[in-house]
Amino acid sequence: MTRTERLRMVLATPLPEELCRLVERTEPRVELVRDHTLLPPMRQPGDHTGDPAWRRTPEQQSRFDRLVDSADALYGIPDVSSSALARTVAANPRLRWVQTMAAGGAASVAAADLSADALERVTFTTSAGVHAGTLAEFALFGVLAGAKSLPRLVTQQRAHEWPGRWFMGQVREQTVLVVGLGAIGRETARLLTAVGARVLGANRSPVAVDGVERVVGLDRLADVAAEADAVVVTLPGAPSTVGLVDAAVLAALCPGATVVNVGRGSVIDEDSLVAALRDGAVGCAVLDVTSVEPLPDGSPLWDLPNVLISPHTAALSVQEDRRIAELTADNARRLLDGEPLRNVVRPDDL
Repeated sequence: MTRTERLRMVLATPLPEELCRLVERTEPRVELVRDHTLLPPMRQPGDHTGDPAWRRTPEQQSRFDRLVDSADALYGIPDVSSSALARTVAANPRLRWVQTMAAGGAASVAAADLSADALERVTFTTSAGVHAGTLAEFALFGVLAGAKSLPRLVTQQRAHEWPGRWFMGQVREQTVLVVGLGAIGRETARLLTAVGARVLGANRSPVAVDGVERVVGLDRLADVAAEADAVVVTLPGAPSTVGLVDAAVLAALCPGATVVNVGRGSVIDEDSLVAALRDGAVGCAVLDVTSVEPLPDGSPLWDLPNVLISPHTAALSVQEDRRIAELTADNARRLLDGEPLRNVVRPDDL
């Protein structure tokens, strides 16, 4: 991007005032324009949508629209709404950059159905990497939970059962396939290697990752799955990743394999996963995400004895907002200095 002198960035998502000031201190050439009265109150750290019961008055909505339409850049997608994003991009020809809050922000951009001209004019970046540590730890927890029969232990404890003993798995004797080798996948691979697992990877593009023995393309998932005692999905949501882990991939896994998802629920064909869990092809699933969220009451995933459900909370950390603010300040510096931005959404992500 070309060098510029100043950047008018408008706060389009809730953020504590102290972190607004942090952005401005870190990169003094940024004017972070904000009116906290026009944004929903945060219920906890990382609450980028804010209180769902909060509503703007018509006058407040008009003021908010005028504010975001005056921006060179946006801190967050307005109201985390693809339709609001589409309206803003169309209304504001000076807009050139949007920093999204989600690591998988490409999905929101894709849902806005922007024109090729708009995508050429406006650069979108995600918060990829901010959540890598927390999600990688959850991924390791999921692999361990499968190896150590955690769902079975929980069920037996609740039933006050003391059954006969059984063999548990050892992660250090297992092969784990990490699907997606971005920041989350790389940190997951590092942690798995540290406990002795053999790690294989699958990625859209060829990469070399420390601790990963071999990397194949996503089109070869079923081939490499035949070697895997566990699979960890870290991929974001995108049209190209929908249903990528399908019945063929699940059937190819070693019998009783563990499936962990810390990416997006849409990446796994959920009907096929349920079938594999029921017939034992998959021994355990640990899911922080599901294809529909909240998970519907009628989903069989709730009641299957070999499933652990986390309500899309594994990424959350009290430091999340600060890390995104620091990333945004660094990206602002890069934009102002004409350097490449971090975590740019590419056309093939959409």
